[in-house]
Amino acid sequence: MPEENTKKEEFKISGEELIAKVKEIIKAGNARRIIIKNEKGEDLLVIPLTFAAVGVLVAPVLAAVGAVAALVTNCTIVVEKK
Repeated sequence: MPEENTKKEEFKISGEELIAKVKEIIKAGNARRIIIKNEKGEDLLVIPLTFAAVGVLVAPVLAAVGAVAALVTNCTIVVEKK
């Protein structure tokens, strides 16, 4: 059941820019979830930011993002916001 007040933003970026963009989104603090998709539009990684917001858990999340970045040339980040 989608929430009515949820807004989505999409960013098409290269794999090299992926970690920096995810860090920027997490730091902004207004996102609920980040979805990283490959060039075919398939979900590669879904990050609920209530999970990532816990300081200790940010490093493993960024490590997973780094692994995805190494595998993709271009990707899309979908950011769900309140």
